[in-house]
Amino acid sequence: MDVDLRSGDLFPKGRDWIVRVVREVLVAEDAQAGAISVVIGDDKLLQDLNRDYRGTDAPTDVLAFSMAEGAGFPTADETPPVLGDVIVSWVRARAQACERGVEPREEMALLLVHGCLHLLGYDHATEGERAAMWARQEAIVALVLRPDGETGAS
Repeated sequence: MDVDLRSGDLFPKGRDWIVRVVREVLVAEDAQAGAISVVIGDDKLLQDLNRDYRGTDAPTDVLAFSMAEGAGFPTADETPPVLGDVIVSWVRARAQACERGVEPREEMALLLVHGCLHLLGYDHATEGERAAMWARQEAIVALVLRPDGETGAS
């Protein structure tokens, strides 16, 4: 699995923690190896993307752009498929953590897991889809936030 991370100095946990969270999702979902791009941005970036791609001119916490939709991205036969992009607003994650009374790390894990599940085909357009996605999301976040502070992925 390849994780391309772009965060600048926004997220203090850094690359290793984010890669472990993404790997935990892929392991939990028994997903084939693939490449995921993770971008940690601010509200302006997420608002611009939300406006341009979803028609909603407002910031949001996480967006996922799956490469499984549309024509796909050509790769060499030996190259793992590109699963897509997950973009998280660190600014919104911190604010939502405060609102929910949790650590920012917990909210960040939730948003990363949520975005990755979208790349793996989960959605929440209907109540049934929402229930299934939220159940998987909660289970994986619980794995990610084990008391030992480490994910189960290696």
